[in-house]
Amino acid sequence: MASALAFASGTSPSFLPSNTLKPKHSPLRRPLAAINIRSESMATEKLGIKVETNPSESKLSQLGVRQWPKWGCSPSKFPWTYSSKETCYLLEGKVKVYPEGSNDFVEIGAGDLVEFPKGMSCTWEVSVAVDKHYKFDRLTNLLKIISRHPRQSTEFRFIWAKDINKL
Repeated sequence: MASALAFASGTSPSFLPSNTLKPKHSPLRRPLAAINIRSESMATEKLGIKVETNPSESKLSQLGVRQWPKWGCSPSKFPWTYSSKETCYLLEGKVKVYPEGSNDFVEIGAGDLVEFPKGMSCTWEVSVAVDKHYKFDRLTNLLKIISRHPRQSTEFRFIWAKDINKL
């Protein structure tokens, strides 16, 4: 009778190990692997800026991020206008981006895959030095054109070198 009362009240009788009568749904009976916390990718859009936090390594590989050029800067504040869409992946840093005409900001940091739309003017407020991979769409589109028209690639390279700011 004592053991039945002990079980009903959630305590174990003294002659059994303390974990013998734990209910099957008890978190103490779950394998340790089920308790591990995984950092998952999360995508949001705010003020026209798309941010994906912690994208998978397979996504970064698919995009070719590690082959993109790199850029970095120390803590500073400066205006910037995107003449074409930019996608970047922050390796290090912390930035508040204030789109023109808004009092609000978007905060980005290490591990974020970010897309800035063509035509956006904003102010970057860098609080922790930035190191990032980046890609502008105009270069990607130009490379696609060159690869489709190999005979004309010399002409395109000349135009690109001469008029890069007009693209």
